[in-house]
Amino acid sequence: MTGHVLPRSTSFVAMTAISRFPIGDLADLPSDIRERIEPIAERSGFVPNIFVGLIHRPAELRAFLDFHDALMERDSGLSKAEREMIVVATSAANDCLYCVVAHGAILRVRAKDAQISDRIVANWRSAPVTARQKSMLAFAVKLARAPEELDDHDFTALRSHGFTEDDIWDIGSITALFALSNRMAHLMDLQPNDEFFALGRAPRS
Repeated sequence: MTGHVLPRSTSFVAMTAISRFPIGDLADLPSDIRERIEPIAERSGFVPNIFVGLIHRPAELRAFLDFHDALMERDSGLSKAEREMIVVATSAANDCLYCVVAHGAILRVRAKDAQISDRIVANWRSAPVTARQKSMLAFAVKLARAPEELDDHDFTALRSHGFTEDDIWDIGSITALFALSNRMAHLMDLQPNDEFFALGRAPRS
């Protein structure tokens, strides 16, 4: 394999405490997982800490990657930027530092907008998004924080903005997956990579 190769060993613990749980060695990951992480590391220039935090549970890391890719990389009526908007808004509602910072960076890159993530985190209701996107975020945040209050009116509101049943399923599934991710990040006290804070805030040289 050419390009960036994951380090054969890591000194993450020595550099900073990124998790309250022990972490393993990247070299110990099964080859199929390493092959999935390597392109991400090559594109970004670093290994996101979510992978490092889950490294000692390879089966769970594999399942997480499978579910993530099935939702976030599939052809969908939602753009990739819109999918990241859902992650950022619901992660902010769940007070998840790691996911807000990491996916805020991805949203800035995908939306080509250096301010959009901060505005959604501060108040998605006043963020400069379309009425369609605002209805999507309203549904997602309600599902994340008060799922017992979800009713037919919420679905009708989405349909009125042109969302299909498949789109609505995607909104709900992304919200649900990242509710899991948020809770795991809280459990681990997972810290964001420093690189995420600057990513997407200025044009690439």
